[in-house]
Amino acid sequence: MPAKYKSVSEGLDAAHVAQAERHLFLCLGPNCAPLDEGQVVWDYLKKRCAELNLPVMRTKASCFRICVGGPWLLIYPEGTWYGGMTVERCERILQEHVIAGQPVTEWITQTQPLCVRKTD
Repeated sequence: MPAKYKSVSEGLDAAHVAQAERHLFLCLGPNCAPLDEGQVVWDYLKKRCAELNLPVMRTKASCFRICVGGPWLLIYPEGTWYGGMTVERCERILQEHVIAGQPVTEWITQTQPLCVRKTD
């Protein structure tokens, strides 16, 4: 299959990497939840991010290796983990966490920002 873009810079531009304030990862399953449920949430997330013109990158995954309680949504840079994702939860998280900057605390399973290790 030929590459979709002619250059890496064209791909980075298309993905809006330079404008992204957050990166949303959604685990679709199949071990933590049925794939069809995860796909419904992914389709909604993708549509709403575009409709709201959110400065985010989004990535779908097939396994975060938690294998229970999904579909899972992980938001960086905060490192906020939300389980049991539904379309309704997705909308509230987009409105409150992504847009307003207030995580939906009652649905947070864990917050674990990535740490940068210093090398000497």
